[in-house]
Amino acid sequence: MGGSGNGGDGWRHAGGDAIRSLVRMPKSPSPRLAVSVRAALAIGLPLAVGTMLGRPDFGLQAAAGAFAPLFASALPPRERIKVLPIVSLALLVCAALGALFAPWMWVLAAGLVVLAPVATALSLAYRLGPPGPVFFVLMYGLASNVTGLSADGERRTDPWVFLGLVAAGSILSAIVTLAPLALPRHFRAAPRPLRELLPEPWLGSGEWVLVARVAVVAVVGTVISVAWLDGTHAYWTVAAGVAVIGVVPARRVSLERALHRTLGTVLGALLFLLVAPLVTAPWVLVAALVLLQFAIEMTVVRNYALALAFITPLVLFINEAAMGAAEVHQVAIERVSDTVVGSALAVLTALMHRTRTPG
Repeated sequence: MGGSGNGGDGWRHAGGDAIRSLVRMPKSPSPRLAVSVRAALAIGLPLAVGTMLGRPDFGLQAAAGAFAPLFASALPPRERIKVLPIVSLALLVCAALGALFAPWMWVLAAGLVVLAPVATALSLAYRLGPPGPVFFVLMYGLASNVTGLSADGERRTDPWVFLGLVAAGSILSAIVTLAPLALPRHFRAAPRPLRELLPEPWLGSGEWVLVARVAVVAVVGTVISVAWLDGTHAYWTVAAGVAVIGVVPARRVSLERALHRTLGTVLGALLFLLVAPLVTAPWVLVAALVLLQFAIEMTVVRNYALALAFITPLVLFINEAAMGAAEVHQVAIERVSDTVVGSALAVLTALMHRTRTPG
């Protein structure tokens, strides 16, 4: 594998590289402080507004709109302002589908099976780049959880309210993210047209294999979740697999990301258990999520496992607190189980790559 001619040696070599990568902290390819501060403020603003209005649950739901500015972070502000509305709209469509299908388990599961490979294909075809399709899957699942049926058969949150909050959060976070446009220096160079930022869609053979791998993970992961785990959280299993598969058609990369994803989620679940009892006050929760988002942006380009240790509690807080969930130990254990299953499936699908594929 990986061109070595010996499958066992290839996997052992890849495994050794993956383990060593856990302790590597390479330098960031670009300065991260300003990007991290803006990302933290982008998620903090809708949270703060909701808290000031006496509805921290609304603030948490609006904070999901801050997923959009995670995309195209390397682009200049005048180019990002062209891309982010499209990403925001795509995330809103995923949220709408999740909310629409939420009352029917099998319809929701079927939607997840279709959404994951479609989101992957579109992300790859338009060269959207990091963080890739995983947040489209997470948004779908988050919407289904927040707007799903409670024990009395009523919606936990009105779907239109949730979608409106996500849209408002997207707008607020975009304002913060694009604040550098107020500086004259960003107008010295003309921005590239949208057709260059999101070029004509194209998928090569390697990309098609990635889409196929995601499709397999989506089908098998959803079936396992519905049959043996928790069908309402199948999206977490699939999202873990999608994140492990990534956007690089190489086995070595999948093994490395699986190890990072699993270890990072375990550490993140432990951090969630540690911090959850301390953030019962709304403003403390705001501060915690802002700090987590800042830490994510500072570490994500240097060590994926460390970033996952912060991403996991962030998503759990948004999801569970917005729903009013209280069993933090059960939530943490479920997320680790889901992640282990999704990561394992993603690694197994790496066998679909040809042996001559680099890695």
